[in-house]
Amino acid sequence: MSFRSSESAIDEIVASCNGDIRGALKALLLVNEHLEAEIAQLYAAAAQYGMPERRSTAFH
Repeated sequence: MSFRSSESAIDEIVASCNGDIRGALKALLLVNEHLEAEIAQLYAAAAQYGMPERRSTAFH
C-alpha cells in the first residue's frame, strides 16, 4: 500500500468513527483480531490436509 493510499484509508477509517481516533483504533484492533482468528482457522484446516503447521503464533 502506498503512502498516499494509506493516508486516505486512515482518513476514511477515522471519518467512519465520526472523527474519534480512539474509536477508529479500537475498530482496527477488533478487525485485526478477527483476521488473526481466520488465519489460525486456515492453518488448522491446512494441517488436516498434510500441510506443515506454522511454528509461530504471531502473524505480524
